Amino acid sequence: MGKVTGFLEYTREVPERRDPALRVQDWFEIYQPFPEEKLRTQAARCMDCGVPFCHTGCPVNNIIPDWNDLVYNNRWREAVRQLHATNNFPEFTGRICPAPCEAACVLGINEPAVTIKQIEKTIIDRAWEQGYIKAEPAAVKSGKRVAVIGSGPAGLAAAQQLARAGHDVTVFEKNDRIGGLLRYGIPNFKMEKHLIDRRVVQMQAEGVQFVVNAHVGVTTPVEDLRREFDAILLAGGAEHPRNLNVPGRDLAGIHFAMEFLPQQNRRCEGDQVPEQILATGKHVVIIGGGDTGADCVGTSHRQGARSVTQFELLPKPPDTRAASTPWPLWPMQLRIESSHEEGGIRDWSVNTIGFTGNQQGRVTQLHAVRVGAPPRFESVPGTEFSLPADLVLLAMGFTGPVKSGLIEQLGVTLDPRGNVAADASYMTSVPGVFAAGDIRRGQSLVVWAISEGRKAAEGIDRFLRA
Repeated sequence: MGKVTGFLEYTREVPERRDPALRVQDWFEIYQPFPEEKLRTQAARCMDCGVPFCHTGCPVNNIIPDWNDLVYNNRWREAVRQLHATNNFPEFTGRICPAPCEAACVLGINEPAVTIKQIEKTIIDRAWEQGYIKAEPAAVKSGKRVAVIGSGPAGLAAAQQLARAGHDVTVFEKNDRIGGLLRYGIPNFKMEKHLIDRRVVQMQAEGVQFVVNAHVGVTTPVEDLRREFDAILLAGGAEHPRNLNVPGRDLAGIHFAMEFLPQQNRRCEGDQVPEQILATGKHVVIIGGGDTGADCVGTSHRQGARSVTQFELLPKPPDTRAASTPWPLWPMQLRIESSHEEGGIRDWSVNTIGFTGNQQGRVTQLHAVRVGAPPRFESVPGTEFSLPADLVLLAMGFTGPVKSGLIEQLGVTLDPRGNVAADASYMTSVPGVFAAGDIRRGQSLVVWAISEGRKAAEGIDRFLRA
């Protein structure tokens, strides 16, 4: 390593976040700039640990010690080459990945882990600034055509890999812009959308064609794609939300998170959104304690909610790594997202049991009870309570892909969880039809989607060349 004793000499540092009172007034990313000299010092903390568990902690198997060493030695062009060897879009993962690599860092056994995520983000941002990122079109074309359905991280990663392998790739997206949940699910304060736009430009220069407003299986016939393309990749995500079937669920003002969040992203793009779901001046209650729930918290703050409360059914995690998840496993512990710093109330072990509303049929109150530990979640007698609720957002995850339309028409086999089943080459039960990302593995991380897209592209390439 560039600095063998770096981990003994330096402590972990990360960029500061902008003042919460100021950042809730805009939709820009929340982090302050991090000086290059400090970043290189952080890279020096990467040890010569022998077996780098960060490789396997990372779903795309990033070669982390190598590019840490290159950053420390000021060799940025080589660092981005190493980074791109395993990850098509480090600017996405460097912002929104929860960094399982850091949880697996060997230094993290008894010291704060290396700031891998920040180093990754800085490498790619600097590479764009310095003009290192260029289109890489294939030198030889295969003459084969591939349709990619879905333009989220799995679809984009697969499309880029396949185009660089020489295939003609067309990406079909049901929305009006490319990006999937990167575009319309993740708020701008976590990832600004110009990052997607510049990758689309790069991929177009590599030969990828993009078709928007093309809902395959609804407005675009599946038969047309089967006839025109040599292979099809299903990368449409897991968009079927988990519902809450309790009395009063049909009242106005109760919405799925993915009805609420995309509307604000469209507003940030400059679109007019008629009858937008807004938190402005309302008592907002968010049911679900994960990332999507936190995104609803931050969005509600920026829209000017009167109050924001977030409930989670599970017990409150411990402040530090739980004994049940020892290193190098992903730790069960309390995580405070940037949105939680901005205000509101978080509460755990709460089960919503119903809603009541006014004469106009709008929700006005949420009724809940405290519960015991999983898996039974038994109600605790005498703990029932109610609170005002003008807007309720359901952020309880997803139960798998939407089955109607594309999946039903193709007739692909589903696994026991209701996801599209695929073999080790990512091919489904229908020859020539592949699946990757959330549509295959269920709701997961962006970094897993990129990993799946890359592996599916490898399987498709072998199939076409055979």
